[in-house]
Amino acid sequence: MADANPDTPSNPSADTPKPHARLEKWIWILIYGGLFAVILGIATGRTEPALGWSIATPGGVAALVGFVLIYVRSRLK
Repeated sequence: MADANPDTPSNPSADTPKPHARLEKWIWILIYGGLFAVILGIATGRTEPALGWSIATPGGVAALVGFVLIYVRSRLK
């Protein structure tokens, strides 16, 4: 059965953008990327402690920022 107006989508919720989609994408990038950097820093720190700390510290900060952004997103309307 054809719609009366072919320009209207059959599923209107599929075309509506999420209001905070970009923020949500960055949250998960920061969390997963930061945790990966922490693990990489720990593994590297076994042979080169200074290099391991220099990789793990920014990774921990990035993961922390991602977790804080989850709280920020929960407060947005």
